[in-house]
Amino acid sequence: MQEAQSPSSPTTQRRSRRGWLIGGAIFLVFAGVLISGILERIHTNASLRTETADLAVPTVSVVAPKRAAPSQEIVLPGNVQPFITSPVFARTNGYLEHWYFDIGAHVKKGQLLAVIASPEVDQQLQQAQSNLLTAAANLELATITKTRYEGLKKTNAVSQQDVDNAVGTYNANKAIVEADQAAVRQYSALVSFEKVYAPFDGVITARNTDIGDLINSGSNAVVKTDLFHIAQPGVLRVYVNVPEEFSQQTTPGLTAELQLAEFPGRTFTGKLVRTAEAINYTTRTLLVEVDVNNPSGQLLSGAYAEVHFKVPGQASTYIVPVDTLLFRKEGLNVAIVENGKAKLVPVVAGHDFGTSIEIVSGLKGNESVISSPPDSILTGETVQTAAPQATPPTPAAGAKK
Repeated sequence: MQEAQSPSSPTTQRRSRRGWLIGGAIFLVFAGVLISGILERIHTNASLRTETADLAVPTVSVVAPKRAAPSQEIVLPGNVQPFITSPVFARTNGYLEHWYFDIGAHVKKGQLLAVIASPEVDQQLQQAQSNLLTAAANLELATITKTRYEGLKKTNAVSQQDVDNAVGTYNANKAIVEADQAAVRQYSALVSFEKVYAPFDGVITARNTDIGDLINSGSNAVVKTDLFHIAQPGVLRVYVNVPEEFSQQTTPGLTAELQLAEFPGRTFTGKLVRTAEAINYTTRTLLVEVDVNNPSGQLLSGAYAEVHFKVPGQASTYIVPVDTLLFRKEGLNVAIVENGKAKLVPVVAGHDFGTSIEIVSGLKGNESVISSPPDSILTGETVQTAAPQATPPTPAAGAKK
């Protein structure tokens, strides 16, 4: 029978030591797992805080303002008219006996255009001339009588009453002669109106009568018809309505270029010679006149033209995209990036070119302007800048109005 081992035996001591080692190893494993989890959580929280902080700083795109061109082109519609145009009316009644020029004919000043037959006016002239001859004969007799009585009065052969009667008869007959002379001149003028002459050098653009037509004098209340239209196309007037915003830049002396649909690829040069110097209340435009030389007559009056003006711009203006603007109760602003922070800058807008707009004051040109800024952006807010965008093109080629 074996003898029982005592607790203090070597075998028992080895077993106890092994148990402690196994327990310590298990404790260390659990402790390592616990510490690793804690460290991983700490690292995750730190990363989350960093990411949250990064997301809290908005990323913005910026553009650089571009200096506006020293001049800009505006394109406006224009109405081409002859330098002088006039309807030709008759000044006497009658029937058209003959006309000498049709549409398109070039005539000189004083050239005979038509003849009107007016026999009643001719008869009135003859009657006035006969009345004048009668009055002249009576005046001659009154003159002789007055002279004779004045001579007899010196010898007291006649009374003063007889002399006064002779003088009065002379004065009355003299007045009748003057009145009849005026009547002759009047009817002579009416007879002269039977011939219609060109008032100036030009081109016949319309003929509204023919042989045998009844002609009504332009001086009476009857509906009257102009016999001809005549125009002088050597110099053309082009009238243009300029928007009010360009009214201060469109001044006399400004060069204009005309383009017409019937002359593709060609340009005609004119000069702004005068303005109305008043804004139209209805259209809010300024009427200006451009004169264009037309010696060959190839430009036709009444045509439609596109008129190109190069108006001077302001040297201190800049062009930015329209999406950079912020509309606040304080007024119009843009947001710029300065030392990593946003800053709101009040600006004054000029001409609107559609996708871009002119800034006439508020910018110096070296700013980084935020494109499409959030409405909530404030001065002093930290921002980070994305890759810069392309600067918008300056509308130097002109804005069509």
